[in-house]
Amino acid sequence: MNQIVTMEPGDRLPSEREQALRFNVSRTALRDRIGRLESLGVLERRDRAGTFVIGLRPETVSEVLTLGLMGSKITVDSLVPVRVALERQAAIEAAGRVDHVNCAHMAVAVDRMDASDDSSELHAADMAFHQALFRASGSQGLVFFSQVLSTVLSNTMQHLALDQERIRMRVLHRAILETVQSGDIAAAVAAVDAHFSWLDELMNPTT
Repeated sequence: MNQIVTMEPGDRLPSEREQALRFNVSRTALRDRIGRLESLGVLERRDRAGTFVIGLRPETVSEVLTLGLMGSKITVDSLVPVRVALERQAAIEAAGRVDHVNCAHMAVAVDRMDASDDSSELHAADMAFHQALFRASGSQGLVFFSQVLSTVLSNTMQHLALDQERIRMRVLHRAILETVQSGDIAAAVAAVDAHFSWLDELMNPTT
């Protein structure tokens, strides 16, 4: 594993013989470890070419996380607070640096919300907005884990009829955009919190 961390996607691993000698392990144990990493999508074996580093992709981590949830008592909904924490930090970082390019992408997403009353289009615009917010943070770690959780949590959002909440949705997202653009960190965090309070109301309506 330490060897792979130092390598780049596309790099070829040394032969099994070389690795077995280097790490003083049997080739059987080595193949078992390589097989595990291949099943996770980290490595790829190519006929007559060798084994290559692919890198750990967000969608691969999402699949592993979903399998882990299935084997435990942790529900997908219980991951929502983790997503909230990530997004609050993204807002802090984004407001602290004001990435004009990704703020422009956020603005385009809000314009898409303004231009449509179709629930599917509103969902797509919402996803584009939050992806741009994470990119605006400038943190590769935040972007990576937001993509992991976005894939896992997407199904919890799809049933929401956003067309019935389109006005409030537009106001809340525009508030996030404006506070990030202004560089007001406290206001940006408050705007993100207001957004998730709204989502919580939608996902858990009172009877």
